[in-house]
Amino acid sequence: MQRIVLIGYSGHAFVVADTVEMLGGEIVGYCDKVEAKRNPYSLVYLGDEQDATTVSKLTALEARFIVSIGNNSARRNLTKQLTEQGIHSISVIHPSAFISKLSTVGQGSFVSAGAIVNPMASIGMGAIINTSAVVEHECLVGDYAHIAPGAVLAGNVSIGEGSFIGANAVVKQGTSIGKNVVIGAGAVVVKDVPDNLILVGNPAVELKK
Repeated sequence: MQRIVLIGYSGHAFVVADTVEMLGGEIVGYCDKVEAKRNPYSLVYLGDEQDATTVSKLTALEARFIVSIGNNSARRNLTKQLTEQGIHSISVIHPSAFISKLSTVGQGSFVSAGAIVNPMASIGMGAIINTSAVVEHECLVGDYAHIAPGAVLAGNVSIGEGSFIGANAVVKQGTSIGKNVVIGAGAVVVKDVPDNLILVGNPAVELKK
């Protein structure tokens, strides 16, 4: 496994770091706005990823990066910014995850412990398939989407770019969810959802702003 730099170092990043270590990878440092107060993996602070000096460091290290931030918008923006600087992302897949040989996982994505990605499923770039999430056959998970712990996408589900499916939520087979949608924890989605909505409950209904 190649040398890796974490972009972001709290919460979700600890899960990513643990996985990289299990895979035998080398984390050469992390970038964040400020140096972290907690450093459980004793990583080197490389600076703010948006500073030109830090970008030069990343280039010199010849390492790949993964944006280890749960926020979909931030993950998308940082990935695009660093890619434009000529720095390449890497996917990280936990050794206990099941990934069908007939499925695909996009560059820069993270698949956590116990997750299942079944045949003919497609995971986009920079996505997160979190702990014990299930992505069933022929599902499409868009770029920078996040399928939270324990969530289940039944067969032929489509999740749009940047959408978030909350912990233990269930999406009925054949359902299409648009871009930048938020599905609350434990929700059950039984019909198609257009872009930019927040849904909660069983069955899931729009949360009025």
